[in-house]
Amino acid sequence: MWRIARRSVHVEARIAALGFKLPKIPPEPKGNYCNFVRSGNQLHMCGHLPQPADGPLVTGRLGENMTTEQGKAAAQLAALQMLASVKGACGDLDKVRRVVKIVGFVNSTTDYNTQHLVMNGCSDLMGDVFGVEIGRHARSSLGTSILPLNVPVEIEGIFEIDWDQVIVKD
Repeated sequence: MWRIARRSVHVEARIAALGFKLPKIPPEPKGNYCNFVRSGNQLHMCGHLPQPADGPLVTGRLGENMTTEQGKAAAQLAALQMLASVKGACGDLDKVRRVVKIVGFVNSTTDYNTQHLVMNGCSDLMGDVFGVEIGRHARSSLGTSILPLNVPVEIEGIFEIDWDQVIVKD
C-alpha cells in the first residue's frame, strides 16, 4: 500500500499550544506588491506588520511610546502574520524545511538601541514553533525613524519549503 509520508511536526498545534492564534487568512498587501515570491524551493516573504488575528493593527514607536517588551510582542504578531502568508503559499506549515533569514525593521527614536531585543520576539517564536534545527535563522535588526502606518515593526523573511510530497510504500 502506498501513502503520502508527512513529518509529524504539526506546527499549527505548536502555535496554539504556545497560546498564539494564527490568522486564518493571509494579510492583504498594503500596496502594489505580493505577499511572497517563490524562487526554487524558497519563499521570499514581503514585509509583514503586527496585527493580531482578530484585532487592529498595532502602532507605536520604540523609545517614544512603546517599551521593548511591547515591541517584542508586536514582532511576534508580525511573525504570525508572516506564517499565515507562508501557509497560504505552500498550504501547510509542516512543509517548512528551514527558516533561512529574517530581516526586521524597528520604528524607534534615535537614542533607542535595543532593536535586536525587539526582534527576539520573532526569532524566539520561530524557534519555539519549528524547533531549533528548522527555526534558527540568520537575522538582521535595523532601526528606522518611521514605518508605514506608524507600526513599530515590519518583518520579512526567507523560508525553504519542501514542495515535494514523499511517497513511501508500507
